[in-house]
Amino acid sequence: MGCLLKGGGLYSRLVVGGVLLAAGAGARMGRRPKCLLELGGVSLIRRQLIALSGAGVDELVVVLGHHAGRIEPAVRDFPVTLTYNADPDAGQVSSLRLGLLALSPKIEAVVVALADQPLIGSSDISDLIGAYKKRPEGAQVVQPAVNGQPGNPLVFSREVCDQILAGDVRIGCKQWQAAHPEAIHRWVSANRRYVTDVDVPEDIEALAARTGHRLRWPTDLQEVSLG
Repeated sequence: MGCLLKGGGLYSRLVVGGVLLAAGAGARMGRRPKCLLELGGVSLIRRQLIALSGAGVDELVVVLGHHAGRIEPAVRDFPVTLTYNADPDAGQVSSLRLGLLALSPKIEAVVVALADQPLIGSSDISDLIGAYKKRPEGAQVVQPAVNGQPGNPLVFSREVCDQILAGDVRIGCKQWQAAHPEAIHRWVSANRRYVTDVDVPEDIEALAARTGHRLRWPTDLQEVSLG
């Protein structure tokens, strides 16, 4: 797959890698993997992989941790690299760094996506990559901003990737951004899909009320007590 986008009146090829983070415990969902929630019978993690592939992302890494054995069958038939966080409770930074390490050197820009965003599609990721291509001079990170709220996915340069990996193990994208505010481009968008995710059961109900989209657990994950 290639990512062909207009730049300066010509089509230029940007080699894009994707890191999809799916290592969380889902503690506020009864310790169930949120990425296996289904919309229209398709799990959220598969929807993200379809969206990233459809947007022309060249290379995909999925980071698993908690629930890896349950999630892996849902992604095994995709052409992705699976990497495993042996200590997912160390936080999202540790998963991000493992995902970045698994990307090949040819990657020029990295899209970091979360596996619990139910409405993200290929056009949303294509728009984000397009915003990265048109970013202001000096910007190294492009993150959507919807009504002032930071969204996901985000995309950053190979240089940022290399600097994160060369830094302290506690350094991830948020920490890099805090240290380099001048290199961040907040791409203003009205697209609420960038700020829609599910963290608690109430989010499932709120999504259904707002959009009509009803998320459902697969059968083997339905009977879980949240008490």
